[in-house]
Amino acid sequence: MESPSPEGTVARHAADLVFTQDALGHYLSFYWQSNQLPDLHPDHLVFTQMGPTSGPVNIEHYFGKVRWVLDHLKPIQFEEVFCYGNQQIAFEITLSPILLPQQTARTLLVLGKSISPQPWATSPIDAIVTRKAPITEVGLARYQKFFTLIAWNIRRTLDLETIWQQTVNGLGSILKVDRCLICAYTTDSRYLPIVAEYQRVPAQALRGELFDLQAHPQLQETFTSLTPTTTIVPLPQEGTECALMAIATSYQDQPNGLIVMGYGSLSVDPFKSSAMGQAEGNETTALAWSKAELESVSELADQVGTALAHAHLFGEVQELAQELQDANSNLVQKHWELEEARQQAEEISRIKSEFLANTSHELRTPLNGMIGFLKLVMDDMADSPEEEHEFVTEAHRSALLLLDIINDILDIAKIEAGRMELDLEPVNLDELFADVERKTRTHTERKDLIYELHRPNTRDEVLIYGDYQRLLQIMLNLVGNAIKFTHEGGITVSAQIKRSKVIVQDQEMPGYVQVSVADTGIGVSLEKQSRLFKAFSQVDSSRTRQYGGTGLGLVISQRLVEAMGGQVNFYSMGDGLGSTVTFTAPLYQEPVILAFDD
Repeated sequence: MESPSPEGTVARHAADLVFTQDALGHYLSFYWQSNQLPDLHPDHLVFTQMGPTSGPVNIEHYFGKVRWVLDHLKPIQFEEVFCYGNQQIAFEITLSPILLPQQTARTLLVLGKSISPQPWATSPIDAIVTRKAPITEVGLARYQKFFTLIAWNIRRTLDLETIWQQTVNGLGSILKVDRCLICAYTTDSRYLPIVAEYQRVPAQALRGELFDLQAHPQLQETFTSLTPTTTIVPLPQEGTECALMAIATSYQDQPNGLIVMGYGSLSVDPFKSSAMGQAEGNETTALAWSKAELESVSELADQVGTALAHAHLFGEVQELAQELQDANSNLVQKHWELEEARQQAEEISRIKSEFLANTSHELRTPLNGMIGFLKLVMDDMADSPEEEHEFVTEAHRSALLLLDIINDILDIAKIEAGRMELDLEPVNLDELFADVERKTRTHTERKDLIYELHRPNTRDEVLIYGDYQRLLQIMLNLVGNAIKFTHEGGITVSAQIKRSKVIVQDQEMPGYVQVSVADTGIGVSLEKQSRLFKAFSQVDSSRTRQYGGTGLGLVISQRLVEAMGGQVNFYSMGDGLGSTVTFTAPLYQEPVILAFDD
């Protein structure tokens, strides 16, 4: 950091730039000399914070000075490059504290005297006049600091956009060129994309367009020799010409960019003109670009090439890091998925173990009944033929119960394996209901329950499309559950016809029948209803549960109904409030309805 000027020795000069700021870099007021940078609107900067396009290029260096002034309450003088828009301008800065009572300061007054090439030429003639002569070795010392500052700035960042723009802004301002471009370079491309652009006066923007290498064959020498190529291009206006310079940026002798700059006219676009190079060797070229300028630009191009290589490498590292991060995220996701799958497998294993434990009890109960009653008959323990017949009847009932349990287990195994076969055909709903009533009426009478059956009010028979034996199994499961879990009240079986076209096995059906089995039994609490349709899961899975059974009835019924193109729903308001189970089956043909139920 430069040493502060002694108090009272601050230069007094007419200022091109005047503003006040706070310690954080917020503009409190701003003045810019008129007729300079017409696109800059000072009132837009007030109350905004210094940034990449509206403040010092070397922000750390500048705020080091700010902190010194606020700490020592003394003004200092130093040189600093400011960036406004896409122009970089060097100033001789006087930084002074604005003193408050009790000798404190929170704001500063900044005066700036421009010492860099003026970037605000307003016409092609001005552009030529302002560059009175090339920078010579004698005058280079003053500008070398700015070349060094450009190089230092681009080495501080790994952002390609920043490197490109700071390069063209710095070269354009120092060398007073009308336009400076930088192109990205690839060895297998004829067209180089223009990635950054500096303009000293308004002209058609070229950024984003392509630079045609084939139109400028002499540039191949630039990429080979890695030295500047200069030329004077005659322009259509009589007596006018444009001085151009091109140089390749490189890293380890491998080109990675192209800098093209020129001055002399903005009325045409010499950067795309195939005339570039036609005047190679013209003696005026040497007058356009001095040896000192060519050497300085060459040194800067080396620095830019290195910075671009590092930025590209950093970008590749970032991409690799992102890929590794994505891979790591995927691995973490897979880990959690595997962990979740493991937990689910453990839960399924636990449920199945619990199911097998309960089912083994359900299997042993009827089997023990069969063995016990048959043993009594075999040991001639019956007191009469009637009692012997009763023993055999009970053994037969136990055998049927055992068969039902085994059938349930085999059915769920087939369904889980996807091997369940169905024989779909028209089924008479009245016959199905009558068969269900015949097989369940005895059980309802034994428990003194009311049993009601309501068929649709139609003139002709109702035909549904399904597998008769499986439909019978479904209804026996549902009615059997209703009887099992109902101790008083009754069971109501009803059916309604719904007109809504459905497609089953590529066949269009005119509607469906909704069958409901409602009971006034124990119901199911809301939090346990989600377990009803899970295989091997029971609402009460404890060994001391009150009600027997495998818990497969609803699951098997749901799978069979869905296989026949219908769906099952369970409704219960909670414990002790009864239950209603509904299922739908496709309507084979639409009957004549005497009183339609919605």
